[in-house]
Amino acid sequence: VSTDKLDELQENLIRSHSVGLGQPLSEPETRAILLLRANALASGHSGVSEQLIDALLAMLNAGVHPVIPEQGSVGACGDLAPLAHMSLTLIGEGEATFEGRVMDSAAALKKARLKPFRLGVKEGLSLINGTQVMTAIGILTYLRARKLADHADLAAAMTLESLKGSKIPFDADISRIRPHRGQKEVAARMLRLLDKSQIMESHRGCNKVQDPYSLRCIPQVHGVVRDVLRSVEQVLRVEANSVTDNPLVFAKEGKILSGGNFHGEYPAMAMDQLAIAVAELASISEERIAKLINPALSELPPFLAKDSGLNSGFMIVHVAAASLVSENKIYCHPAVVDSIPTSADKEDHVSMGTIAAVKCRRVVDNTWSVIAMEYLCASQGLEFHKPLKPGRAVNRAYEQIRKTVPPVDRDR
Repeated sequence: VSTDKLDELQENLIRSHSVGLGQPLSEPETRAILLLRANALASGHSGVSEQLIDALLAMLNAGVHPVIPEQGSVGACGDLAPLAHMSLTLIGEGEATFEGRVMDSAAALKKARLKPFRLGVKEGLSLINGTQVMTAIGILTYLRARKLADHADLAAAMTLESLKGSKIPFDADISRIRPHRGQKEVAARMLRLLDKSQIMESHRGCNKVQDPYSLRCIPQVHGVVRDVLRSVEQVLRVEANSVTDNPLVFAKEGKILSGGNFHGEYPAMAMDQLAIAVAELASISEERIAKLINPALSELPPFLAKDSGLNSGFMIVHVAAASLVSENKIYCHPAVVDSIPTSADKEDHVSMGTIAAVKCRRVVDNTWSVIAMEYLCASQGLEFHKPLKPGRAVNRAYEQIRKTVPPVDRDR
């Protein structure tokens, strides 16, 4: 490309690469992408002007959000298509959301009192060459998964109370001789959640030998999820603060180097691992729901209905949970093990990292719903143990649920 065409090349790169499709990314995801891209460029190894970084931050601060389709990236040579859509708005083309409305980017910039940015040499390439889309989706998904792990423990404790399960499996000595960090944390947490339980005291001398695995093995299953979360956080923390475009500029050393930092293998594998881990929270939760509605195992009314037969109670809540768990299994097929060569076979191994992040987000969404279903069923189970109260933490959760969801006396 001749020198006098280099500026034109930058705009051509943005326009030609804006071929994404599918649903637009959410506003938080779009804002995270803008922030992460500005952060990567600010490291000073991308060969761009400070004004470009300022322009990205101005859009972020003004609430001008590019419409970025979630499909179209293979996760190597960066998130080319979605980042191109982000960049379209910067130069006043494509579509953006401003003050809750989708409009032409030029109109959005004008309303926000911003001007389209004129790209200089390499700036178009630097904008689209990076892993910021998969990383942004990954970080927001990870943060929700981290909260979900806490809810899974609490819902499990509520179910344990409803089923009159034992807290012996959470004894510190059991985890002391298999000292995985997550297992130890969950076991200790379960004991805190069950502290001062009247229900637990009421069946201290019962003739049960052992609980089902979905109760007995909570530390082992929930615990490994916490260890995976730690591993994923480390990958995302590094990725969020890395320079991932190409070529890279090392001004002090007088070098311009072509490399492969744009390859999304790290976040891709992390997102696949997180999806599998979170799916296990849903899987074991669904099994606990199954025990709650089965009178042969729960010693509670069938389907937690006071007049079962006439009322179906929570029968189909369990069916819906089973549906989501099954759906999660499909989304847990790893994206990172797939690769389709692109760009005339030059980009011959790709990560599919954005696909991994999007499907992980779906697994987390589904698992939130399954844990919510367990809360509903477990809180209903507690109704049949009154006036006995569960542990203090479980009881606080029960009272919070009852502010929104009254007990189910008949189908509604």
